[in-house]
Amino acid sequence: MNHAGRRDKLRKQLKREGLDALLVTNFLNVTYLTGFTGDDSYLLVTPTDAIIISDLRYDTQLHDECPDVELCIRGPGTKMLDFVVKTVEKAGARRMGFEADSMTVGLRDAVADALPKVELAATSGWVEELRMIKDKDEINRTRVACDQARRAFEVVRAGITPETTENQIAADLEYQVRRFGGKGLSFTPIVGVGYRAALPHGMATDRKIGEADFVLIDWGANEGLYMSDLTRVLATGKISPKLRKLYNIVLKAQLAGIAAIKPGATCEAVDAAARSVIEKAGHGKAFGHGLGHGTGLEIHEAPRLAKGQKTELKPGMIVTVEPGIYFPEWGGIRIEDDILVTRDGHEVLSSVPKELDESVAG
Repeated sequence: MNHAGRRDKLRKQLKREGLDALLVTNFLNVTYLTGFTGDDSYLLVTPTDAIIISDLRYDTQLHDECPDVELCIRGPGTKMLDFVVKTVEKAGARRMGFEADSMTVGLRDAVADALPKVELAATSGWVEELRMIKDKDEINRTRVACDQARRAFEVVRAGITPETTENQIAADLEYQVRRFGGKGLSFTPIVGVGYRAALPHGMATDRKIGEADFVLIDWGANEGLYMSDLTRVLATGKISPKLRKLYNIVLKAQLAGIAAIKPGATCEAVDAAARSVIEKAGHGKAFGHGLGHGTGLEIHEAPRLAKGQKTELKPGMIVTVEPGIYFPEWGGIRIEDDILVTRDGHEVLSSVPKELDESVAG
């Protein structure tokens, strides 16, 4: 990965804003800018240098993962604040930005008190905006995460019986993702049998698969750094007319949303393309969340596909498309895939079958 190039892009933002340093305190942003995968470390970016402020636990790892970055390593009994002050003073910063979305008020005030001659300027979303556009390596790692999620799901689906519980599915997904080389799941999986599928973020329980005729499973793989995010509904019994009708509405909506993805399309326009299908079917009030979100180092990143989101899609962005219909006493249907914005349109990165007759447990 071209971490130096990413830092250079950030330096252009520093120049535009008239700042001579940025203190990066979001650990994932430190990872994005340097390649260091540990935590409890900050990064000071100046027009000419990049200095990681960390501790002895990570000394070897830092030298291995980011040999091109200057290190400021503190020993036992020393305070992070003291080393931040030392590093900023050595860099000669006079107007320094800080990540307002990451730094606590307490730390900001402590830095201000310790550096009275340095003007602090709050910044928001600078690195996150860079993270929206994935490079080739990030895209390839997301492909791997999608494939790990697919392979794990196929194994789990084949082993489902009426006695299998939601918790067992969740645990088996974690195990299988690790078997196929992943670091683990992207998030705690959502597994909902029957009426529990109406909980968009419902956690798994000991409810058995055989207690209803369908189950919703929302899961993803973390391949080591990058995340995937998928949702499927599996038929676990006879497919009722209601299930088939609602499923086909959601599938039609998802396909419409995916078809709308291309460079220049706004996030709200993509959301509207899918939402209008559900609204025309008379179920607009049953679709109560945005259509999707970006993925990357975090499972939820910018951009957001939702009403009022004016951001234009650009090549390299990766977003989920996940429309849903939910009825509390019956259940819910959601179908989700990961989509790459390409130069001439889009590419679906996930490949788990989603036609209802193909989505059968066991």
